[in-house]
Amino acid sequence: MKRPLIIFTAVLFAATLLLVGYLGGRRQNVTTAATMDAPSASTVTARKVLYWYDPMVPAQHFPKPGKSPMGMEMVPKYADGGSAARGVRIDSATVQNLGIRTASVERRVLSSAILVPGTITWNLREASTISARVDAVISKLQVRAPYTKVTAGEPLADLLAPQWNSALAEYYALQQAQSADAKALRSAARERLRVLGLTPADIRSAHRGSGATITLHAPRAGVVTTLDVREGQRVSAGQTLMTLNGLATVWAEAALPQAAAGSVHSGTPVMVTTDALPGQEFHGRVETLLPDIDSATRTQRARIVLANPDGRLSPGMFVTVQLSPASGAAVAVVPDDALISTGQQTRLIVADAQGRFHPVAVRIGRSSGGYTEILEGLHGNENVVVSGQFLIDSEASLSGALDRLNDAQLEPAKAGSAHAPATSHAEHAGHTMPMEHTEHPGAKP
Repeated sequence: MKRPLIIFTAVLFAATLLLVGYLGGRRQNVTTAATMDAPSASTVTARKVLYWYDPMVPAQHFPKPGKSPMGMEMVPKYADGGSAARGVRIDSATVQNLGIRTASVERRVLSSAILVPGTITWNLREASTISARVDAVISKLQVRAPYTKVTAGEPLADLLAPQWNSALAEYYALQQAQSADAKALRSAARERLRVLGLTPADIRSAHRGSGATITLHAPRAGVVTTLDVREGQRVSAGQTLMTLNGLATVWAEAALPQAAAGSVHSGTPVMVTTDALPGQEFHGRVETLLPDIDSATRTQRARIVLANPDGRLSPGMFVTVQLSPASGAAVAVVPDDALISTGQQTRLIVADAQGRFHPVAVRIGRSSGGYTEILEGLHGNENVVVSGQFLIDSEASLSGALDRLNDAQLEPAKAGSAHAPATSHAEHAGHTMPMEHTEHPGAKP
């Protein structure tokens, strides 16, 4: 009896010791956990924590800090919309592995060259209309097809006109007159011939010939663009016989978008190229901006005068027009690759000296040569991320940095101007524009 009792007493004593040890260890763990939570409690005193979450799975909420089921250190979500830290911190090794590159905000003069399509047309200032001044009959056509090239003074057509013949006969009859009245009549006859359209060359030609026909000559070198009569046709006074266009100069009409038309004016230098003449450049200046806007394309035409001594530019030819408005002042610019566009706003990722990355909303201006002008949001001395910024932007969205950016109020334009004095990166949250909370698909922190 004594031996079983002794064994039972020993087992009971051992169980008592195990129970005391378990309770003591659990109490020690609770104490340790409370000690570890002490900083968080002080933080809660300053800023109320709503819940804790895993940045990889922000939809899961936990009542206290620690490791998430995925093994990630959880971060707090505060009632004021902030998180544990301002911005996103990435260690240098990760920065190198992800290939994150930064570039400084710099000031430069953006190239203002504008490339637009254009078309070559006739210079209508060099157009001439050949018409009949009197009723006549086309006895012979020297030019029998449209688009025939002619030289200055070349015969175009022979006309048989009774009215011209009678005026010429009167003028010849008074050639030998010596009296003052006869000389006055001869001057009047000569003026009548001029009014009827006969030049001194026509009068001399008719005097040497039979006088029955008058030959019309080309007033300038060019191309007969229209031929409206045929040989043997009767024409009336004022009727157009043909149209002559010069090719010494041509017009190039460029289609300017409305955004670019404001920087182009009369005298703007222009360079014209065409695929039909590779390697050749034609230089000129804008003569005028035509006042009408094409309702279909919303473009305004610029008329450019180009010298064409060899006739290489033909009307109807398609060309590329490069206009070079006067360059402006230097402005703050960033590489195009640094911009993150959400469709409603544009932002950048700014890197500070402490290794943190901050999203900053900006307002952009012109773009040229791979750079974009920054009108508001930066101060001019920042480093912006140009490679890997989408990964950082996604991490900023998960960690709550974008929430603070969304809640920030936009300060006056002068405070956010790209020309203002430089300030620390920590101040960026105070001069950004409202921004939608946007996560980039496919990116992970």
